[in-house]
Amino acid sequence: MKIAYYCQHVLGIGHFHRSLEICRELVKHGEVTMITGGAPVPVDEKEISLFQLPPLVMDTDFKNLTPIDQKQSLAETKKTRARILKKFFKTHRPEIFLVELYPFGRKAFRFELDPVLQGIRNKSLCNCLTLCSVRDILVERHDTDKFENRIIVALNSLFDGVLVHGDKNFIPLDSTFSRVNDIVIPVAYTGYVSPQPLFPERSNIRNALGIAPETHQIVASIGGGSVGIELLYALVKAMKYIRDSRVKLQIFTGPYTGQHDVGQLQAMETDNITVESFTPHFESWLRAADLSVSMAGYNTTMNTLAAGVPALLYPFSQNQEQRLRVSKLAKLAPLKIVEKDDLSPQQLAFLMLNQLQKKRYTSPISLDGAAKTAAQVQLWHSTMKK
Repeated sequence: MKIAYYCQHVLGIGHFHRSLEICRELVKHGEVTMITGGAPVPVDEKEISLFQLPPLVMDTDFKNLTPIDQKQSLAETKKTRARILKKFFKTHRPEIFLVELYPFGRKAFRFELDPVLQGIRNKSLCNCLTLCSVRDILVERHDTDKFENRIIVALNSLFDGVLVHGDKNFIPLDSTFSRVNDIVIPVAYTGYVSPQPLFPERSNIRNALGIAPETHQIVASIGGGSVGIELLYALVKAMKYIRDSRVKLQIFTGPYTGQHDVGQLQAMETDNITVESFTPHFESWLRAADLSVSMAGYNTTMNTLAAGVPALLYPFSQNQEQRLRVSKLAKLAPLKIVEKDDLSPQQLAFLMLNQLQKKRYTSPISLDGAAKTAAQVQLWHSTMKK
């Protein structure tokens, strides 16, 4: 199979890494090209081809797209992207096209996606299956009727199937999308997507990372680092109220955190606080940790569950997605939501010490969604060939 996977990450890197995890499984079944168009993310995946469109990111107000290359206007960048993407399909001619989130989201990319999707449908570009890849929870909208009608029209006219990266018995798609029954194409739930490393003994991981047996290790992160810096500052201040010298805080700021903030945090390092921007061994750090404190994005939350580490999770405040998921998970595992009012140093220190007492656990939900996605794609390819 020749597979093209389209993913646009415009704010953080969660969408990118979830898509990359799926592509790692898809490549076991065929030739995979990942089409991206956000800020470049370093990837060492020799078997996966990366096709980078001229990058667009969200502006500082989180409202509009803006080109990274300031030499081109937004209109010029869009025109270039649309031309390049269309040419890719004419020359590469994939058998399967997976589109991450659209039409459930990423409406801002209709300018380049709709011409390709229509070209596939009328066979002027290539003859391939077109599948939508979407997470479990949609961002809420004020124009719900118009929004949902647009999705139904696009799905039923331009797509062949929908892959939902969640569990129907835990959070069904219709909990945030009321017109599921109007989708006439097949819908399959894959389970949640998280890396599935073969962990060695936890004591061996701690030893490799230089964590002493008596240390109570806290790992803090904010995903890509575009939002949530206030959480990291609050954690550093909270450590002053933790008198136990065995408690250590390891901070990862994320690749998109501004250098000013990184420098400020590094200047606040102590014997018990270490600040780094990135680690390629984040899952190992979570496995080694006694507590994770982080933003509540899909990927980090699933990594936390896979590692079985108690956690404090700080939801992104501009929509319901992260809060809804964590609220339900907190009933099944030792996870607790951190509110903005909890960021006062003394209160946060209290929550950290309390959560450090919680025991490790086995994930209460399925996390092998990438493998199940690949299997479902292969099944649909064999049964829906045009």
